[in-house]
Amino acid sequence: MAFDALLQAFVTMNGVATNPFVLLVLALVGAYLGSRVVEVIPFTRRIIERRAAQAAAERD
Repeated sequence: MAFDALLQAFVTMNGVATNPFVLLVLALVGAYLGSRVVEVIPFTRRIIERRAAQAAAERD
């Protein structure tokens, strides 16, 4: 029974994923979520802040 549900979900997603408009929406949502995750994770935030400080020091 679980296999049937999994197979049905796979077939449905495969049909949806072939639509270019759906792929465009998924790409935009993925880009947005990726940018939000980078800001939330402390390690990546420190890297971004360090690069921004370095760029500001080079401008001065």
